[in-house]
Amino acid sequence: MTHLTVHEWGRVAVGDDGFSREQADALLAAARGHALGGADGTDILCDHHRFLRARQVVGVVAGRGCSLEILPKVDPDSVEEGTATVRSRLVHMLDVALGLDLSTGEATAMAHRADSLLELFITLFVDRLLAEVRRGLPRLYRSREEDLRALRGQLHVGRQFTVNAVRPDRLACRFDELGADVPLMQIMKACVLLLTWHARAADTQRKLSELRFLFADISDVPSGALPWREVRIDRSSRRWRTLLELALLLLGTRWQETRADARAPEGVTLLFPMNELFEHYIAVQLRHALADTELDVVAQGGFAYCLGPWRDGTTVVADSHPTRPDILVKRGNRVVAVLDTKWKHPEKGISHADIYQMMAYARLYDCQRLTLLYPALPGEEALSTHSRGIARGAERLDVATISLEQLPTDVRAALRHLVANALT
Repeated sequence: MTHLTVHEWGRVAVGDDGFSREQADALLAAARGHALGGADGTDILCDHHRFLRARQVVGVVAGRGCSLEILPKVDPDSVEEGTATVRSRLVHMLDVALGLDLSTGEATAMAHRADSLLELFITLFVDRLLAEVRRGLPRLYRSREEDLRALRGQLHVGRQFTVNAVRPDRLACRFDELGADVPLMQIMKACVLLLTWHARAADTQRKLSELRFLFADISDVPSGALPWREVRIDRSSRRWRTLLELALLLLGTRWQETRADARAPEGVTLLFPMNELFEHYIAVQLRHALADTELDVVAQGGFAYCLGPWRDGTTVVADSHPTRPDILVKRGNRVVAVLDTKWKHPEKGISHADIYQMMAYARLYDCQRLTLLYPALPGEEALSTHSRGIARGAERLDVATISLEQLPTDVRAALRHLVANALT
């Protein structure tokens, strides 16, 4: 098994000191078959014959006998940081975006121990699941119907006098049974069976064997038929919430796009589009930062339309080409600030398309405070902002960078300051 790590926009050799041509073709096939790969997979990996170049998607791409871990990098020309440091920062962003409830120390320690991002999440899931299962499986009453020799619960009269009409030794019974074979545990078992085929660490395999034994009485449900909609997290099952989030991630039903097959020799491909991850991370942190204010944070909302029927002398009522700003900050029903996140660095210039987009938001949402938010390069100051005005109007466009090297509390403080400054 060949496993290599590369940063966004980086290259990995094909041939000596890299993947074989056969392995490179397997990775390219995985990229082509993934929803994030685009028409021919080049949104994930590009083939340059003697090397593969990663694009702006992070995570793990798996092929037969090989895997490639892609870690984030803000700018292709910036100084490359250590693998463990970058992986730790990525894990923190995923923790915030997905609500995994990791402590900062736990995320850092796991990032330094794990061989890859996938192995990190496998270890996290298995350790937490085993700890919870040892405390006891959640049990619920579920309605059952079964033909028994003795009456249990109520007699199902219709079935008794039709299906069992020729079987007087059988009674059609309806009853409630307390058991652990519930939707949540069926999902947990499906994830255990998946990871049994793909976990590499011997200690993790030992724990998975124990979990398979403990889940022996839980039904095997195919991944395509898992009862996600039937799961209810309440006070009695709150401790399982993080495990459900991890199962959603590993079984491939979260927004990050995962390809997982329990018996697939290619392994698990786990990928996250960095633009979306950065946007989601900022939205969650900003929501925490403004929790004690009168301001509300709306992510991927708005949906104001751009175009509509034109009639001379009347105001256009738009009904087509909806917009969806990354983040709206609202006071009541009024939009007071629009933030758009970009996973790149603005030092090479802000694109015309980004400017046009913000000008459209100013018009459609009747908002005079606009912000383009970028990640800072390693070592840059925690928060940097400069403001520009939009021609022939009073709108202000702030271009800001925020450091992701800070502690979570410092990131929230910086975002709070950014919004407060935008509203002055």
